[in-house]
Amino acid sequence: KNAGEIQTEKAKSYLFTTGYHCLIDRVRKMKKVEPQDKETEDIQSYVLPNHDLKEILEKAVNKLPEIQKAVVLLRDYEGYAYDEIAGITGLNESQVKVYIYRARIFLREYIGKLENVL
Repeated sequence: KNAGEIQTEKAKSYLFTTGYHCLIDRVRKMKKVEPQDKETEDIQSYVLPNHDLKEILEKAVNKLPEIQKAVVLLRDYEGYAYDEIAGITGLNESQVKVYIYRARIFLREYIGKLENVL
């Protein structure tokens, strides 16, 4: 509608803004639409696999070295901050971050392997 009124220098900005607003409108419309019964069944069958994810996660956590297991449990299960974990374990804060990072990488790879999950 407003193509003739836009200055050439501002065309790129105008296009991005217009695209952004169109995207927001579309997302809002999608939220209002109720899913069909068939679509709901497909989603449920995908979300509810035949295995127990909690059991797999516990198995993966138990495979971690003790220090990594301790810091991950303190951070992700108990909700402690890095400095609190450092005080509890006697490590410095950067060591805590490294152990948590390595543990999460291991867990991501372990759970990501299809043969471990099925």
